[in-house]
Amino acid sequence: MLKNHFFEGKTEAGCDEAGRGCLAGSVYAAAVILPPDYQNDELNDSKQLTDRKRHELRAIIERDALAWAVGVVTPAEIDKINILNASFLAMHRALDQLRLRPEAIIVDGNRFRPYNGIPHTCIVKGDGKYLSIAAASILAKTYRDDYMDRLAEEYPQYDWQHNKGYPTQKHRDAIRQYGPTPYHRMSFTLLPPVELSFDF
Repeated sequence: MLKNHFFEGKTEAGCDEAGRGCLAGSVYAAAVILPPDYQNDELNDSKQLTDRKRHELRAIIERDALAWAVGVVTPAEIDKINILNASFLAMHRALDQLRLRPEAIIVDGNRFRPYNGIPHTCIVKGDGKYLSIAAASILAKTYRDDYMDRLAEEYPQYDWQHNKGYPTQKHRDAIRQYGPTPYHRMSFTLLPPVELSFDF
């Protein structure tokens, strides 16, 4: 069962991001503050849940949370500041929007840029350990997936409704055939380097 909080007796926000490894689309992050004794046995790392279950849980999280918000950083911004900084910025943008100021922050992963002097800790695989990070992972993932589904209607040839911008073979084949879109991250390696072979 996931733990309720890391910092004892503090109003704690859990943060997580989605879309960091994608070739296309914005990176999304969410921040969630749950009630102090909150329990929900269905909450888990979003990657362990079906799309339907994630969307069901999103409605429950939004109803039950004391505060929640989603932050977005665009492909152009990612190209300008790099994906690591963009992930931090997306989390900061989510935290900026919370209607309740957290007294502490817990973040999925091993790196974070301090936010407004609020104590924080990074927790590797935190989305499978703490409820508020799991909740943030579900919000970030579902809102980003919905966004990629909308982009897929505009650019159906890249199969974004299935790969969500990640580097699948079908996605890379489409880049090879049609070139990049305005939503592609040009600072990323969109296509693997061509291997040259020589016959002697």
